[in-house]
Amino acid sequence: MTPQKRQPHDAGALPPTPAPTPTSASAPTPASTSASASRGRVRVLALAAAGVVAVSSAACAPGSSAPPPSASKPTATAVRTDAAALGNVTLTVWDQEVRGGQAAQMEKLNAAFQAKYPNIKLNRVSRSFDDLNTTLRLALSGNEPPDVVEANNGRSSMGAFVKAGQLRPLDAYAEAYGWKQRYPESVLRYSRYSADGKLFGEGNLYGLPQVGEVVGLFYNAARLKELGLEPPRTWAEFETALDRAKTAGEVPLQFGNLDKWPAVHVFGTVQGRTVPPAQIGTLAFGRKGASWNTPENVKAAEQLVSWVDKGYFAKGFNGQGYDAAWQAFGKGQGVFLIAGTWLLADLHKALGADLGFMLPPGATADAAPVATGGTGLPFAITAKSPHPDAAAAYIDFITDAEAMKVLTETGNLPVADTSAQTVTQGPQKDVFTAFGTVTGKDGLVPYLDYATPTFADTLGAALQDLLAGKAAPQEFLATLEKDYKTFAESNG
Repeated sequence: MTPQKRQPHDAGALPPTPAPTPTSASAPTPASTSASASRGRVRVLALAAAGVVAVSSAACAPGSSAPPPSASKPTATAVRTDAAALGNVTLTVWDQEVRGGQAAQMEKLNAAFQAKYPNIKLNRVSRSFDDLNTTLRLALSGNEPPDVVEANNGRSSMGAFVKAGQLRPLDAYAEAYGWKQRYPESVLRYSRYSADGKLFGEGNLYGLPQVGEVVGLFYNAARLKELGLEPPRTWAEFETALDRAKTAGEVPLQFGNLDKWPAVHVFGTVQGRTVPPAQIGTLAFGRKGASWNTPENVKAAEQLVSWVDKGYFAKGFNGQGYDAAWQAFGKGQGVFLIAGTWLLADLHKALGADLGFMLPPGATADAAPVATGGTGLPFAITAKSPHPDAAAAYIDFITDAEAMKVLTETGNLPVADTSAQTVTQGPQKDVFTAFGTVTGKDGLVPYLDYATPTFADTLGAALQDLLAGKAAPQEFLATLEKDYKTFAESNG
């Protein structure tokens, strides 16, 4: 998420920015390190919207100039998996893998792909999560869209693109390449939509992710030791640590919410201590049968406000950018940081052995784990791409077993074959263990901004108002309920 994610998940849209010049895989386009989940969500989650608007004043994105084929689902007989036999192809790929570890894995995999398939030239356009979201919608509606894109899983992005017929269903390729054996259904569901874009989590497959994501607690082990503390085993111990850090003059919880979506990750973490995971899942996937107006959600909102009142965040947090916040944490400013695993490589480089990561603790030390997360942004094939077979071969290559090893080597968290990877003790081991634990015990809950096509904007703005004292917890939840109910009841 955001995302990345957006990270791997939805994030609020920014004003349009000019499209960068496409480059080859060996020389990726410089891009802002502005975050977002995930999606991704983080998210990032905060992982964590309406990815809208402009590629350029000409409304044209770099891509092949060949006439677009039909956007219909490819049949089994139409699928060709011998990439070397496809002739000379130029494949334009848009991704948001711009940070250290993310960029490194793409550069290695792209170079390896072109070495294996010299007939396929990669035209890579790398840009930040926010920049990708602001340009992708118009790019897909143009006559020359990219061939492969990272599309945010959320309804406002992937869901809207599916509804508009702008992404190609990948089920035939999944069958031909064995993707259903490579990925468990619990992962594939984050890239599934019904053909009309209404149902999220079921239906056709529209993309494949590379990385897994979980939002948890990064901590500075050296700062904890100075405070005479160990990593917290319970939520009460975590709050005690925050209070101890504040008393000692430290920044207890590093946080920057200028981009609005980072608070989605923080609130989701707090919410997971009070709201049953099944209810969070119903809310996050925009299904009928749940409500934001519950005592448990009120309690979560009140706790978040109490952290502001107690000074657990640095002054001016609502005006500090996401990148500035995690970079400050990497410089030793802050004891804890609630964020997604996509920051592992950069924070490990900054803090070394002092960096730790853990799942958000529960009410008791043996409580079942609950954490926001899912997958990074899936790689999808655009409906107008004249080279779907080459595009599918590329996606297969960057998500196979060897690719998962490259992801591990570059400090990322592979979404498949995670348990088969060899990692040394330290932050990376912490992350791999946390992801394995929460997925193994079915404790991973979706990013909240998946809920409706407009929920990322609604939730982001509402959280800023809540944290600024402009809205009481009940008013905050009423705003969310209105958006959620309106969509759930009209979506069938």
